[in-house]
Amino acid sequence: MKKEVEWLLKEKYHGKPTIQFREDTKRLKKGEPLDYVIGFTEFLGCKIDLSKKPLIPRPETEYWVQEAIKKMKSRTSQFLSPSIKVLDIFAGSGCIGISIVAGSESFLQSKNSLPRHIKHAKVTFAEKDKNLLQQIQINCRANKIPKKSYDIVDSDIFSNIKGRYDYIFANPPYIPEVKKNKIQKSVLRYEPVSALFGGKDGLLYIKKFLSGAKHFLNPGGEIYMEFDSTQKKKIEKLLRALAYKNFVFHKDQYGKWRYVVI
Repeated sequence: MKKEVEWLLKEKYHGKPTIQFREDTKRLKKGEPLDYVIGFTEFLGCKIDLSKKPLIPRPETEYWVQEAIKKMKSRTSQFLSPSIKVLDIFAGSGCIGISIVAGSESFLQSKNSLPRHIKHAKVTFAEKDKNLLQQIQINCRANKIPKKSYDIVDSDIFSNIKGRYDYIFANPPYIPEVKKNKIQKSVLRYEPVSALFGGKDGLLYIKKFLSGAKHFLNPGGEIYMEFDSTQKKKIEKLLRALAYKNFVFHKDQYGKWRYVVI
């Protein structure tokens, strides 16, 4: 708690303990996540506004997205189109797609010097929550993403998606409901439940996503999908049943199975 208060004072109030700062410390004491109290978080050098209360981006997601972008930079010459088409589905805050196309001065001078910006990429953000559609717009503007570099689509998974993409990124709700009692109380109380749980076994949205994804992928394209570390075997079985032939599972920075590249 002490470290969180110190971080809040530094990041939001620049070291000045105002009356509002005291009110915010009360929010922390009640269990509200620090990122919500501050109002933003960082994701691969991008400032992600959280004013509409999207799911707070996790370090595990940041890890695999960084790995994906490094791979993207090494293979962009394989695509014939001058523009790399990216679909960020279940977009939430928009942090994944934004980290791909962000090229503002502050982003490029981030303390994390690994290359991330993908030249000539255009991202389509797909999200069904009306508040989060606004959140994505806020974050695109905050990170100075050119309007020509993104579209925001009101879509329930693929319901309003058209065309094909070179890359599809998905971080669907995947926590099994049977694990609900193991989730931190502050997460259940403050973060959007709809972005966390994927039915009894956690595979409800994963099945829907994988059933449709191949129909929106360009030849030579790739799908990146995050999942719960306990779901690897079930997802592998599902991929084979859906006739996906080439896929590789990867672990996160903590040594747990976390994402699959298809």
